[in-house]
Amino acid sequence: MSGIIGKKIGMTSLFDASGKNLPCTVIEAGPCVVTQVRTKDVDGYSAVQLGFDEAKEKNTSKAMMGHFKKAGTTPKRIVAEFSRFEDKRELGEEIKVSVFKEGEFVDVAGISKGKGFQGVVKRYNFKGVNDATHGQHNRLRAPGSIGASSYPSRVFKGMRMAGRMGGNRVKMINLEVLKVVEDKNLLIVKGSVAGPNGSYVIVERWN
Repeated sequence: MSGIIGKKIGMTSLFDASGKNLPCTVIEAGPCVVTQVRTKDVDGYSAVQLGFDEAKEKNTSKAMMGHFKKAGTTPKRIVAEFSRFEDKRELGEEIKVSVFKEGEFVDVAGISKGKGFQGVVKRYNFKGVNDATHGQHNRLRAPGSIGASSYPSRVFKGMRMAGRMGGNRVKMINLEVLKVVEDKNLLIVKGSVAGPNGSYVIVERWN
């Protein structure tokens, strides 16, 4: 599996050869720098660590400054590891969007938009009781019973209740690469990608 770190720019649409309008997401994919090469002899596994997006030195710890200095690069905002790169990568090497080709399929992982504290109707698609009769008062969006009172005298783990919604890692799989714009480091994939505009995403390709 090879991949790259990117930033979600936004959504747009493209027309295919048959004239069909396709919704797609524009991702600024790289350029990334190889900040570490892990090997089985030293680390117990093989992987390539990439860094993306410039960061200020004052916002970077001394440990990470030494880490980036060893790779011969400037501080980066985000680092991520990728396993099974098809080609051998060297420390300090630059990875660009050209590693992807039009027509192939990729997986894109991002952090979904946070929606705050939500009830069960929005969070778990509970139906509610809008058509209830027999004296139903003001409990239209309430969850209902969460367990018996006598036995087992507790609420089971995993009970679907109100709480914080969103802000989770979501991976969209098998998204087709519609276009690769190498001069601007842009990757255009079919469909939507989790997260707000400007958020970081991980683009992976399974070999």
